[in-house]
Amino acid sequence: MNITITGGSGFLGKKLAERLLAANELVGEDGASSAVENLTLLDVVDPPEELKNDPRVTVLTGDITDRALLEKAIPQSTDSIFHMAAIVSAGAEEDFDLGMSVNLDATRNILEICRGNRTKPKVVFASSCAGFGGDMPRIIEDMTARTPQTSYGTQKVIGELLINDYSRKGFIDGRALRFPTVVVRPGKPNKAASTFASSIIREPLQGQTALCPVAPESKMFLASPRSIVQNIVHAHNLTANEWGFSRETTLPGFTMSIGDMAEALRVFAGNDVANLIQWEPDPFIQEIVNGWPPEFDTRKAKDLGFIQDTSMEAVIQAFIDDEL
Repeated sequence: MNITITGGSGFLGKKLAERLLAANELVGEDGASSAVENLTLLDVVDPPEELKNDPRVTVLTGDITDRALLEKAIPQSTDSIFHMAAIVSAGAEEDFDLGMSVNLDATRNILEICRGNRTKPKVVFASSCAGFGGDMPRIIEDMTARTPQTSYGTQKVIGELLINDYSRKGFIDGRALRFPTVVVRPGKPNKAASTFASSIIREPLQGQTALCPVAPESKMFLASPRSIVQNIVHAHNLTANEWGFSRETTLPGFTMSIGDMAEALRVFAGNDVANLIQWEPDPFIQEIVNGWPPEFDTRKAKDLGFIQDTSMEAVIQAFIDDEL
């Protein structure tokens, strides 16, 4: 199979690439497994050397808003595309034009290239629970009306609708996955409004202070990198008939208050570690987080065989095992 990952050098894109190369197979449109022949990684930076050195990997470095670069990344031979690249929530809110260009225009360009290729590739689109917001019911279901309260959420909702319509028209075999907030991410904080959710676990475990910009009672819908990557692959391998008329779903996660996350860290690692969290309110971040509903009914995803994390303690242990 010939596969392309946009955002292939990013945190999840890199983990997805590593998983695909290790497994060396994906399920095609006919339901049969095929070996990974070529994996193209498109991003603004190069991937790690271990990925670059794999003979199956092709690296393309540049701006995803460059239509010519996208056409090079998605030739007619492409079987599957994992569209992971994005300008994250706070970044898209601060720079409206950049968010629209990367999160919306580039997504449509990808779909138009697939349409022009006339090969109906599988397309897995990384969406977000930020598509829901405002005056919402207590528990969000897949078919709950989406009323995003951020530019990022709006761009992701439009992407989901495009995935559905291009699939309905037979241009692609698409599926859109609404990610919970992913914890725990390694490395440095990014421009996502939710980045603190990883920082308050990651930094204290390494003896560093972490700033938490939201109130302890704020709740978030969470999932681990392990479950997200496994679910991305599972989403790809499902057949079009299994997806049915609606090509999007919210991935399973668990709801937890930020205060309970801090308490889980305290139980797991002790008082000295948990006390490295410093609570410093930021009204800008708090307003964004307040617009995200924290509780979801993910029965569709579970019925389709997607997995869910078992506990915050298990997520912390997975971070230590995988990253420290």
